[in-house]
Amino acid sequence: MKMKKFLALSTASVMALSMAACGSTDNGGAAESSVASTTPATAEASSEAAAPAEVTSLNYAELTLGEDYTDITTTIKVLTNRTDLLEDGAAVPFQTYIDAFNEMYPNITVDIEGITDYASDTLLRLQGGDWGDVMFIPAVDKADLSTYFLPLGTTTEMDGQLNYYNQMYEGTVYGVPYTAGVSGGIVYNKAVFEAAGITEMPKTPEDFIAALKQIKEYDSSIIPLYTNYAAGWAMGGQWDPAISGSATGDSTYMNQKLLHTANPFADPGDGTGAYNVYKVMYDAVAEGLTEEDYSTTDWEGCKGMINNGQIACMVLGSWVVPQMKEAGDNADDIAYMPFPITLTSGKQAASVGPDYSFGINASTTEDNQAAALCFVKFMTEESGFSYDCGGLPVAIKDTRLPDFYAAFKGIDFVVDEPAIEGEEDLLNELNAESGLNINNNGETKLQELVECAADGSKTYDEIIDEWNEEWTSAQESCGVEIQ
Repeated sequence: MKMKKFLALSTASVMALSMAACGSTDNGGAAESSVASTTPATAEASSEAAAPAEVTSLNYAELTLGEDYTDITTTIKVLTNRTDLLEDGAAVPFQTYIDAFNEMYPNITVDIEGITDYASDTLLRLQGGDWGDVMFIPAVDKADLSTYFLPLGTTTEMDGQLNYYNQMYEGTVYGVPYTAGVSGGIVYNKAVFEAAGITEMPKTPEDFIAALKQIKEYDSSIIPLYTNYAAGWAMGGQWDPAISGSATGDSTYMNQKLLHTANPFADPGDGTGAYNVYKVMYDAVAEGLTEEDYSTTDWEGCKGMINNGQIACMVLGSWVVPQMKEAGDNADDIAYMPFPITLTSGKQAASVGPDYSFGINASTTEDNQAAALCFVKFMTEESGFSYDCGGLPVAIKDTRLPDFYAAFKGIDFVVDEPAIEGEEDLLNELNAESGLNINNNGETKLQELVECAADGSKTYDEIIDEWNEEWTSAQESCGVEIQ
């Protein structure tokens, strides 16, 4: 196999990417309390090992697990944001998947490293080059995917293998999602909602705010809506996705129409769109329906708090449901509902898409690339990892669906379509130019929104006007045609 030469990111590119990726769009629990690592108790590669297997080509669709590359003896390093799965007490520790993989490939040692500040740290590691063999792909421009990651097949080949994949460029796929799910939904304690007399799930922003008030009236010690302000990533990466499918029902909105829309944050007047998504947060804070001191929110602590009923709900991706269930003795009280917006059609929708995607280092050895592909395909198709994470099936052959998705019966699942040809990186450019980082962990804008709502320094419409001005300026700078 011809090896692809690793090219370091330029300083300017790293700065721009760091601005655009302080966390992941679909974080999957990255902001944990510590960095952890684990290594399976399997045989180490040695100088007396068999000669390396010849690898002439690698293709995800053509790989047969348990038959191909079984003669390889090597160690691969895997970087993950899921540090929660490396800690004691995890329902299904990462080591469980490694042990199962080693039953099929006993001579491939898997060394896992969990990274707390995943989005920023992995970009720096890409710049350095020596990061390992497999990582969850951070916010890299689509045009740069081939510089860092091994091509895994064409989109035509992957269409028969995977759902929800989106790490691709010009018809070639470079990443495999580790899980997929609803983005921008609401995890809630149904026992609290029921005790407060809320018998129907809110379907509009007004109904939702009314429900939060009802909870506060029922028991003022309960936090109706927890912002997760201090975690940062647990705001931008969780609220932004809702402005797409959930707020519009339009699969072309996020990656195509948003780029060319004039004043996309303005009030459409029909209860939909980005305006009404972010207004839920502003109104909840302004009306005292969130924690008393937003600066002291605690990501780890909030898991147990919602499990025991101290918190009523939070806006987070569906990946969080298993973590909240495992955080205490009240797993059955944890439920999940769509973001409370009803479209002009009278229906509700939910933004659905992949979390991070496995990517394989284009500059590692051929043996390690083959071993890494075996590991990635095993994790996707044999391990049950996506299901255990509370995710929608990534592998087409997997049809299982976690029970908590029952609440989404009759809800339209909307998957964002990719950008049109030639505009694959335009959203990244607009995000960097505007500083808004839409759907790319734009926590700064949302933290400012919380601050202004709490102290009354800016009205919601004043904030929205500023965002529209910043977006318009970015469109002009990037030469975008407004439609």
